[in-house]
Amino acid sequence: MTDPSSQLPDPNVPPAPQPAAPAPAAPLSHEQDLQWASFAHLGGILGLLPSLIIWLVFKDRGSFTNTEAKEALNFQITVVMAWVALFIVSSILTAVTFGIFGYLAPLLYLALWAAVIVFSILGFLKAKDGNHYRYPFAIRLIK
Repeated sequence: MTDPSSQLPDPNVPPAPQPAAPAPAAPLSHEQDLQWASFAHLGGILGLLPSLIIWLVFKDRGSFTNTEAKEALNFQITVVMAWVALFIVSSILTAVTFGIFGYLAPLLYLALWAAVIVFSILGFLKAKDGNHYRYPFAIRLIK
């Protein structure tokens, strides 16, 4: 058995210093705020993740980036829901029409992809000039 008094800290030894809490990140400059806000829109070409990452990292550092990244993220969430809905509907219609709709479904996927590209670029162009951009159809889940 060990002596319980040997496990107590020595009162003559000062306690080890605690590490300092991390300092909050510096706010974005106006130029950086415009840059990251525009990248949030342009990242929509690649999918949902760029907008999500930019919003999570910079939402507290720049108000314009916060607003525009939320808008871009809401649009990307809407697009993901549209992809899933299109997949379900096209699968059912392809089965019901014995494969005939399977020839038309890729055109719908292409149209959705083209809309994402066009609206993401429009959002990028507006945001880089410091103007707010609202997508014509987006379910605003993130307020």
